[in-house]
Amino acid sequence: MYQILVVDDEQRIRELIKKYAVFEGHTVIQAGDGMEAVQICRERPHDFDIIIMDVMMPELDGFSAVKEIRKYSSTPVLMLSARGEEYDKIHGFELGIDDYVVKPFSPKELMMRINAIIKRSSASNEENQNEVVRFDGLTIDFTGRIVTVDGEKVELSPKEYDLLFYMVKNKNIALTREKLITNVWGYDFYGDDRTLDTHIKLLRKSLKDYSRFIVTLRGVGYRFETQGPA
Repeated sequence: MYQILVVDDEQRIRELIKKYAVFEGHTVIQAGDGMEAVQICRERPHDFDIIIMDVMMPELDGFSAVKEIRKYSSTPVLMLSARGEEYDKIHGFELGIDDYVVKPFSPKELMMRINAIIKRSSASNEENQNEVVRFDGLTIDFTGRIVTVDGEKVELSPKEYDLLFYMVKNKNIALTREKLITNVWGYDFYGDDRTLDTHIKLLRKSLKDYSRFIVTLRGVGYRFETQGPA
């Protein structure tokens, strides 16, 4: 079962999530604001399977808390927010969150998303073999989850890593939007096509000149196009 950190300034929300999580056999630790969450994660950086983080909180907002937590922990993060603006979602994904849920939400759906995120995270770690590939000045270390551009390490969000690794492993193959969403986000993904487009946009930005390897196939999807490793 999972160890879950729930961060929200509303006790009612924390208790609601805890009720459903405990019912499924999980353990829940609570934090009432971002500062408390950062302190908990600093002391226990590898203890949690997932962090449920509210955006709007006193002391330290959720975005700032995630940014700080990412300095020493790669634990998956699911963001909660009363706002559903695209800017907020993009900002969250840039910081490395794994999913974004708008309030009010269904507790049952939230638990399904939690299960899906953790399963994908575990499967991704198990699948990556001890392999390093290079395409011109782009180097990808699957095991270490390290990507360098012209010798400089670039920081990607967990989902950007997953998306890039999947496309590279299927290089020169036309990948439909549906196939990418199914294999990177999972069969039980609840978002929409814009989530894929947002991550492609962020990934291209991170890869700089080597964004040319990611080719848009109008009306179909995308392809990581290259003649092969150097």
